[in-house]
Amino acid sequence: MTTANKNLSFFDKKSIPNASNFKFGVVVSKWNEKITNNLLDGVLDTLYSFNVVQSNIVVFEVPGSFELIYGAKKINEKNVDAIICLGSIIKGETKHFDFISNCVANGIKDLNIHLDVPVIFGVLTDDNEQQAIDRSGGKYGNKGVEAAITAIKMVNLGK
Repeated sequence: MTTANKNLSFFDKKSIPNASNFKFGVVVSKWNEKITNNLLDGVLDTLYSFNVVQSNIVVFEVPGSFELIYGAKKINEKNVDAIICLGSIIKGETKHFDFISNCVANGIKDLNIHLDVPVIFGVLTDDNEQQAIDRSGGKYGNKGVEAAITAIKMVNLGK
């Protein structure tokens, strides 16, 4: 696991640009809702801590991680500066995990190619629920925080 012994939420706050004039779209999967709600909390808390006002954050909920791609395409119509996709795919006993994980990763990659705004991959792909808990506010921090920081940095890069 790449996050072993590394808390995802550690960063140098002074190195992050002020985001008060940036507008963010957040698309969150409701599948594995306990995990994705934690990711969303991490995103929102982080954006607020960098002076993003609530009216500059648009949140769309979609049923599952597969639907994040279409949700991101639609939220782009809200003239956002960056899109953050949040999901949690937990491996089961079938190949469904592999198909969904690959499709979501490729779909978000394709959006980055075709859209004029960065689309951030905040999707957990874990072997079990405990790994997802550990990466959504547990011992390894919160991948939502990391996704928000990445979004701010990428918007700043494009400005």
